Formats: sequence, C-alpha cells, structure tokens
Amino acid sequence: MRFGLFVPQGWRLDLAGLDPADHWPVMKTLAQRADAGPWESVWVYDHMHTVPAPTQDATHEAWTLMAAFAAVTQRVRLGQMCTCMGYRNPALLAKVAATVDVISGGRVEMGIGAGWYEHEWRAYGYGFPRAGERLAMLEEGVEVMRQLWTEGVATLDGEHYQVDGAICRPLPLQDGGIPFWVAGGGEKKTLRTAARYAQYTNFDGSAEGFAHKSSVLEGHCRDLGRDYGEITRSANYNVVIGRDEAEVEERLAQVRARVAAVLPEKADEVVEGLRSGPAVGTPEQVVEALREVGDLGMTYAITYFAEAAYDTSGLELFEREVVPALA
Repeated sequence: MRFGLFVPQGWRLDLAGLDPADHWPVMKTLAQRADAGPWESVWVYDHMHTVPAPTQDATHEAWTLMAAFAAVTQRVRLGQMCTCMGYRNPALLAKVAATVDVISGGRVEMGIGAGWYEHEWRAYGYGFPRAGERLAMLEEGVEVMRQLWTEGVATLDGEHYQVDGAICRPLPLQDGGIPFWVAGGGEKKTLRTAARYAQYTNFDGSAEGFAHKSSVLEGHCRDLGRDYGEITRSANYNVVIGRDEAEVEERLAQVRARVAAVLPEKADEVVEGLRSGPAVGTPEQVVEALREVGDLGMTYAITYFAEAAYDTSGLELFEREVVPALA
C-alpha cells in the first residue's frame, strides 16, 4: 500500500487560530517532512471557502500551492483531491499543470472532478449547473487536457468547452502526460469517465462502499474495452490515531475546541464526521481497517490529520507503526 498526505491549507479549519504569516511556513514544513519520510505524495483540496460552512478563515488556493510545493520539495508527488473542472478553463488548467510539472521535475498528479460546493460556485460567479451538466463538463475538459498533454495541441467543439488549436508547450515532463485521478463515485457518469481516462480513481473508503464502487468501475471498463487492472484504486481517510482510546478522544476534543472557536454550532458535526471513519483508533485498529480495504484492491491511501498544523505526534505514530505494517 502507498500513502499520500493532505497538507492543511485551511479549508477544513485546519489552520484556524494561526497567524496568516505562519500558514506557509507550516505548510512548507509539513510538505518537506513528507518529502523526507515514507510518503509517496502530498495533497491539497481545491476549494475557496471553508467547510462545514463558509467563514472568514483562510483557504489557500490549490494550484498556487502546487507550484510552491514543487519548488520546495524534491521527491514527493503533488496532487489535488480534487481540482474542480468548472473553476478553470480546461485548456488553461492544462497549461498551468504542465508548467508545475516542469517546475517539479515531473511530479504532478491531476486529481479532477465535477465539483459540488454550491455556495462556492455561486459566490465566485460560476453559477451552479445541474449535476448532469457538471459531469459533461468534466468529460469534455478531461479530453481537452488529454489532447494538450499528449499532442501539444487541442481542438474541441463541445457543448461546454470550445478550443481551437490551443497549444501547450512545453509538454509535461511525464511520458504520456500528467496522470489523471478521476475522483468521485457517481456510478453512471463519473466512474465511466474514470474507466475511459483515469490512471487512478478515488472513491468511498469503507470496505462495503469500496467493493461496490470497484464492481461498477469494472463493469464500465468491460463495456469500454479498458483493462480494469490498469487503474489504481485509492481512497481518502481521516486519521485520528492514538496510543490508546484516551489519546484518540483527546485528539478529537482538541479538534472540537478549534472548530468551536470559529463555528461553535458545527463543532460536534465535525468531530462526529471524523469519529465515524474507519481510520480511527490505535495503530493496530487502523492497520486492521486499512488492510481490510486493501484486500479488496485499495492500494493507495490518501490520509488527512486534522491536527497536523498544530501537533505532529499522531502523524509520527502513523509513520512509525501503520506505514511499515502495510507498505
């Protein structure tokens, strides 16, 4: 099993209480820590407003961070989980990503999805197309990016995007272009797009959910003549790890306190969302939970530690006892 690490960027109130002048030093330190450690990749979210509700707290922009991480790391791969197709013209997005790939020496991953955060869409003037339109935008946009990264030029007269001889030079350094992670579990459209274009998928990380989505993906691959085994299946995990149950509860209480300082009415909701995930407990319990999904074909776990900007002891425990047991 391979492991990726989300770097706190504020979206989930995971920089709350820190001076904005300290945000980049914290993010850079964590990215460089991952670069020196057992992590294969670092990740951010592509959002502009905080969750579980918009606040005045910071949310740093994903692709700006991609370029910054490219410049201060040497080894880890760089991903977003996931870039919203509707937020950027796909030809421009392909150009941005290709530039970051060159800066990084060929280490970019393209996480891509249809987007869902309605408040954010409307606030930034994107409207909020119905789900079917957003999914159609995703498929057209991925085709534009594929052409640009493999051929250096793209032309598409689509329903949502029209490009006419758009040039992408330099090409990404990676042979065949930047790998696509098509994220989301929509069974009719998203997983079909994944079957057509993706090198990686990212969907439900519970054992039952992962098995079901994998079966749907396999069916789409069969229909399209794609080798299902070519696609690496990943999942995201909120990790709350402690040496014992008391330490797990202490970590959750600390998250509750930080969220309550900004959104007191949402603090319990955030904590229960973390508590309900499979990667919560002692190292032995987390290993057991991840191994169960690993046995179903989940070979890449992207992990999030809500406290990482303030306290790395849980991260250290995971590195020391979970990664070696599963890597």
